[in-house]
Amino acid sequence: MISDCPRVRFAPSPTGYLHVGGLRTALYNYLFAKRNNGKFILRIEDTDRARFVEGAVENLISTLKWCGLDYDEGPAKGGEYGPYVQSERLAIYKEKCEELIAQKKAYYCFCTPERLTELRERQQKTTNQSKYDKHCLNLSKEEIADNLAKGLPYVVRLNVEPDVIIAFDDIVRGHVEFNSNTVDDQVLLKSDGYPTYHLANVIDDHMMKITHVIRGEEWLSSTPKHVLLYDFFGWEKPVFAHLPLLLNPDKSKLSKRQGDVAVEDYRTKGFLKEALLNFVALLGWNAGDDKEYFSLQEMVESFSLERVNKSGAVFNVEKLTWLNFEHLRNLPDAEVLQALRDALADSEFKDGVYTDEYLLHVITAMKERVSFIKEYIEKSPYFFKAPESFDADVIKKRWREDTPKHLAKLVENFSALVNPVKEDYEQALHKTAEELEIGNGKLIHTIRLSVSGMGVGPGLYDLLVILGKDEVISRINKAVQTIKIQ
Repeated sequence: MISDCPRVRFAPSPTGYLHVGGLRTALYNYLFAKRNNGKFILRIEDTDRARFVEGAVENLISTLKWCGLDYDEGPAKGGEYGPYVQSERLAIYKEKCEELIAQKKAYYCFCTPERLTELRERQQKTTNQSKYDKHCLNLSKEEIADNLAKGLPYVVRLNVEPDVIIAFDDIVRGHVEFNSNTVDDQVLLKSDGYPTYHLANVIDDHMMKITHVIRGEEWLSSTPKHVLLYDFFGWEKPVFAHLPLLLNPDKSKLSKRQGDVAVEDYRTKGFLKEALLNFVALLGWNAGDDKEYFSLQEMVESFSLERVNKSGAVFNVEKLTWLNFEHLRNLPDAEVLQALRDALADSEFKDGVYTDEYLLHVITAMKERVSFIKEYIEKSPYFFKAPESFDADVIKKRWREDTPKHLAKLVENFSALVNPVKEDYEQALHKTAEELEIGNGKLIHTIRLSVSGMGVGPGLYDLLVILGKDEVISRINKAVQTIKIQ
């Protein structure tokens, strides 16, 4: 049963870019919160100082904002249960660690790195599992006090009792059990005074009143340690839901070695946030039917954790591209217009002057032919500049010795038109073909080549109307002068 106001969190580490797997975790948390009138919290887990990347927090927040995943509590926004950055909560972790030590649920460990390495190497020769051997658990109070007084480096470890079944229920995985003999005496507090993920995660989730922990499958094996900590503290456990792995097409775990994994990479390539969110939502979840196109609001209305799959989800860029086409096609023209202007400002056509009316005609003509905003420019540069070269294959296939004569006659008939619309161009072309006693195709293909430099594109008469009579005639004349057949 879902509580009246569930609280979920996205808790990334600021180690660089936002991974698409992280985006999916954030999205599922967001959808669950919004679907159930709950709260979506952002918490920054920056306790691994060796991996901390300057500017990563700002980048994470910026990326979430771009995606439209607005959090209710977190850095820069604040909230009732802050601070929301773990490095600002160190005193809390230390205090809670001391409570565990006092209850003998945790203990000081003064083992040197050399001893731990030797222990690990010895165990690996005899068993597949490497675990701490509880060497420091039996230190006397006097030994501990003496070591602390000497300033010896130490960590604090979780005291895991042997032969205990650690069980919990997972919305995605069902009932899960671990034998405590497979669980290591996890380090809770590191020698630098910072907590490990396991300690800070549990304390923060409890203190921030998190009701549901929705995270990637890679954390499933850590969950028994978290369950023990909840039990040791005497706290109520949240509901767990571990999401399936993201896979490359060869079923290996998604990694940068086989392609882009950063949200920023896909944004830079021109993928729309609407398409990216739609795509990552389908990586492990479905609405119970064949529907694949979703707006963010439709996802909110349809989402449930019970429909998240156990098996890994393959990251298929072709499907993402198809979704981008669908979302771009359905964007309001005003949004496409602004995006096209932004793209033009970064292109070789940045100095061109184009009215909104003209660009909206271009958008209408090309809408069914582009998957990205940039393709309005890449696939139809002739809307922004007369062609300076012509497709050699089309010339070879379509351009004949009598083509210049045919086009001259067409130009004559086009010149007689006054403020022509599509039908006027079509009638003029048919009239020219009849006068020359040739098929329409001999004119259609060569005029397209003349005005665009290409053999494919939007409807010919749409193209002619958008360019305008004077520009069309100018381009035809230039093509006749430029194109020479061998």
